[in-house]
Amino acid sequence: MWGHNTEYDRYRGRDVPDYKVFWCIENNTIEIIPYECPPLEEITCANKKKPVLVYDEHYCCQHYACDCYCEGWGDPHYITFDGLFYSFQGNCTYVLMEEKTPKHHVKIYVDNVNCDPEEEVSCPRSIIVSYGIQVITLKNHNLIGAAKMEAIVDSVPVKLPYTHKGVKVLHTGLSLVLEIPSVQVVVTFGVTGFSINLPFRFFGNNTQGQCGTCNNNQADDCMLPSGQLVESCAVMGDYWPVSDFHRPDCTVPPTVPSLPVPEVTSKPCTSDSICEMLKSSVFAKCHDLISPENFHKGCVFDSCHMSNPTVECTSLQSYAAACAQVGVCVYWRNYTTNCAANCPVGKVYNPCGPVEQPTCNEPDEPVSNIVTEGCFCPDGMKLFSKESDICVEKCGCLDPDGVSREFDEVFEYNCQDCMCEKSTKTVKCRPKECPAPTLTSCSEPGFILINETNPSDPCCHILICRCDGSTCPEKDITCAAGYTPQVSVPSGKCCAEHTCVPKQVCVYKETEYQPDATVIMAGCQNCTCTTIVDPKSKLYKIECVPLICNDNCGLGTIQTAADGCCKVCVEKERACKVESQTLYIVHEKCQSATQVEMTYCQGACNTFTRYSSEVSAMMHTCTCCQESRTSNRTVNLQCLNGDMVPYTYIHVEECSCNPTHCLDVGAVQLLPLIDQE
Repeated sequence: MWGHNTEYDRYRGRDVPDYKVFWCIENNTIEIIPYECPPLEEITCANKKKPVLVYDEHYCCQHYACDCYCEGWGDPHYITFDGLFYSFQGNCTYVLMEEKTPKHHVKIYVDNVNCDPEEEVSCPRSIIVSYGIQVITLKNHNLIGAAKMEAIVDSVPVKLPYTHKGVKVLHTGLSLVLEIPSVQVVVTFGVTGFSINLPFRFFGNNTQGQCGTCNNNQADDCMLPSGQLVESCAVMGDYWPVSDFHRPDCTVPPTVPSLPVPEVTSKPCTSDSICEMLKSSVFAKCHDLISPENFHKGCVFDSCHMSNPTVECTSLQSYAAACAQVGVCVYWRNYTTNCAANCPVGKVYNPCGPVEQPTCNEPDEPVSNIVTEGCFCPDGMKLFSKESDICVEKCGCLDPDGVSREFDEVFEYNCQDCMCEKSTKTVKCRPKECPAPTLTSCSEPGFILINETNPSDPCCHILICRCDGSTCPEKDITCAAGYTPQVSVPSGKCCAEHTCVPKQVCVYKETEYQPDATVIMAGCQNCTCTTIVDPKSKLYKIECVPLICNDNCGLGTIQTAADGCCKVCVEKERACKVESQTLYIVHEKCQSATQVEMTYCQGACNTFTRYSSEVSAMMHTCTCCQESRTSNRTVNLQCLNGDMVPYTYIHVEECSCNPTHCLDVGAVQLLPLIDQE
């Protein structure tokens, strides 16, 4: 019979004497023998992790063991629980880990799919975790480019963070983290790949699948479901498919190869320089703790076989995650161009942040010691709550826009007066009160009262006078002769005002004259429009000079009647006199037998027009060269029927200039012919 030592019972919550062995000898005799635990032996973990102390099966003595840490990345590359590296391009759903003997009812699967159109390579699309009766799927909907992660529970997408029946799922901004606290299981999954962390205490020597056996012995990692060992884990991987109705082609190979499968050789390839960063000074602090060799192999393979250059980032991120597990944080993304961490606004990148960030509802100390790469609140800030995913400096309330408000803070939101109430930790609002309008009417012409939004306070309205030209009164905008109207709206006014601006003309008796034009005015004078400005009227001035008459007519001329100011000398040849011409007289189809001399008046007479100030009008004086003495004469006309008909006509004997009425243009005055039988 085994007793319990003090350390174990204290571990179990009891306090009893040191550990002893009880032997039943005979006759109800029991021999009590003190038991000493063997000395602790240092071990080296094949997966390069730090050994941990665990109790033996009797929970009596402690010894060192290695926790189980399996990871996969790229297209994909695996490192088993015991640190064995291999690459496997299977395109099905496989068992990563399951218990040989079910104790905690945990199973973990990976769903691989083809992820490169140019190469036959695969990438992990989903990690499926079965715990008890729950099935949680961590899925990446975008295998090329930025990850699009989602958690699905029993075929239904869930909002993160998710906590139910002993399972927690969190989102770090770059990856999903699933935790089963009761058995200390931690599974991460992102665009880079996956990692599974199991404590040896609960799962040591009791795992099988593509992640191996978790016994610190790489020799038995490539084990088939039957227990048979094969030399290549790449071969072993095909023997762990999961039955999938949607993928009927995923079956177990019919036979096990009896000979080692040769590695596939390919033509030499020069990998991208980003792979060399794994062996550079960037990761130097981690080299002594975890070798970068396997991650470098995976990076070189991906660089040579994947058309998407971002896949190479998975090797670096997986190595950085492994380094973080042993306490070395590496800020490596700043040294790359294709591996940037695109954190949302308000979050910052951290390679070793707490998987459960502090919130306003929880203490500042992290509730979990798990670290992970992701997007976190900046220093000095914390999440308002797990559900909000909003970083705040001070805890209080969140307004409807997600802005942090301090307790008792008064603020305005959506035209409401709001306050963050400390008692309820919520924002309470009420409609904003606006002041009464001060303006009630408009006094200036053309302005009308308008209800508008207050520019200094958009939540309130004000009454303001606005110009409406249609309400302006009508005005006469005519100007006197020589002036033109000019219309403008003065500053601060609504209705147009006009002024009369002088033109560049002269004005006399409401008539406009252009510069250099002759202006007819009263009196015998010559008047002209100048360009001299009158300082009073601002119009051009009219200048006049007296008219000089020439009363002496030369030889061969005669004087005629006055033109109002001066007499006119006319040449005798052009004077009014009797002129004659010979022609046949024709009347009603009868004609004179011979041509007859016909006389008439022709010549110049004095005619003028001048302005009269007495009547305020132009006065017209007209004299016409007319007959002053005539006689009647008779001539016989011969008709077509042979008759002779007498015809009397007027013969001008003398002509002179006689006054007459001035006729309109186009009017004609004719002297009647005297028809005499």
